[in-house]
Amino acid sequence: MPFTFTKAPIEGLVIIEPRAFPDERGFFMESYKQSDFEKAGIFGPFVQDNLSRSKKGVLRGLHFQRAPHAQGKLVRVSRGRAWDVAVDLRAGSPTFGSYFALELSEENRLLFWIPEGFAHGFLALEDDNELQYKCTAEYHAASDGGIRWDDPDLAIAWPDIGMAPIVSAKDAALPLLRELGV
Repeated sequence: MPFTFTKAPIEGLVIIEPRAFPDERGFFMESYKQSDFEKAGIFGPFVQDNLSRSKKGVLRGLHFQRAPHAQGKLVRVSRGRAWDVAVDLRAGSPTFGSYFALELSEENRLLFWIPEGFAHGFLALEDDNELQYKCTAEYHAASDGGIRWDDPDLAIAWPDIGMAPIVSAKDAALPLLRELGV
């Protein structure tokens, strides 16, 4: 199997390490293979692919979509480095309101599976950062939701990059988790 699947400390989150085949020309790797992912319990179908390019310091999130348009996301960084965060929003989950974060980069080639029921966000750690993700549902504006990146109850340990995060006006106005009524 060209992938190693490792469960994260929060149930449902999975870190995926693809096997790369380097040579003098560069490298080759599979970034997704349906049969391997399904054996690991990660099911699509994946119906939308997204690409986000950000300069250093851009913080996007924490975003989610409400049911019935909730999205699972398979995230990877193809250029640069990003601090990627998933927050558990599943009602009744023993880890509700907890987060898990890891660095994704073009060097480590890791992928991060974030199932439905989680908010997602990231901080670009370098310029020209490219984050790509496959989604299990298409974007649905009426189902769009989010939580503020700096919610004190979440207390996310964002890396110190020597500058204040660059946050959109929309993301800066997102509610705190306790205001969502989830």
